[in-house]
Amino acid sequence: MAGTTDGHVQGRRLRAHGARAGAGAAAAAAVLVLSACSGGSEDGGAELERGESGVMPALERPGPEGFTNTEVAGVTVDVPDDWETQNEGGSLCMTPPGQPACAYGSVRLTPHAAQNHPQDWPSKGDAFHDDDGWAHETDQCRSLNTAASGDIGVDSAAISYQGLFEHADGLKSNHTLWNVTCVNDDAFEVRMWFLPISDVLLYVWSADSQYDAVYDQIAASMDTTGYQD
Repeated sequence: MAGTTDGHVQGRRLRAHGARAGAGAAAAAAVLVLSACSGGSEDGGAELERGESGVMPALERPGPEGFTNTEVAGVTVDVPDDWETQNEGGSLCMTPPGQPACAYGSVRLTPHAAQNHPQDWPSKGDAFHDDDGWAHETDQCRSLNTAASGDIGVDSAAISYQGLFEHADGLKSNHTLWNVTCVNDDAFEVRMWFLPISDVLLYVWSADSQYDAVYDQIAASMDTTGYQD
């Protein structure tokens, strides 16, 4: 897809080599001490134990303070510790405190998003580029005052921002924001980060402005390395 890169940034692994003992009585004594403590090698060298491959095993990346790294289908994101999470149906739903699950203010992470959607949304017709592409069904208002009722219609919608957003694995998604106006003059904002090649969707159903920075932090932490493998 135009404007999207699905490339990965290669990481580097560093290997530390053990020091070899020099000649002389002092060095020999040092080798004896090291051998007694850590089982040094036969030639007098002291080496760190690293397993059969000679490389330290990778450790799971912890989330930043106040966040927990959470996974669905090999895709990981950092979720605020005080948010509720639901992992079902191949999606991870993250809900802020005090709100109904997966409703106002929530974030949903869905791998294989268009592949498993009956209407191929949001890939079909590049819907993520369209004013009316903010949802697969665009007839219900989702503002704070109307989300629970589900019977208030939508008057209009327009893209307020579109660009590229880089995630933790180096991939750049199509990042789109929509302003949606309801028939009762309420309004709400929808946010989407979509990787059309990888088919991974991160989606804010109806944004709560107090979590603007949190949404960006969750999106920045998204890592599809395990999913790609």
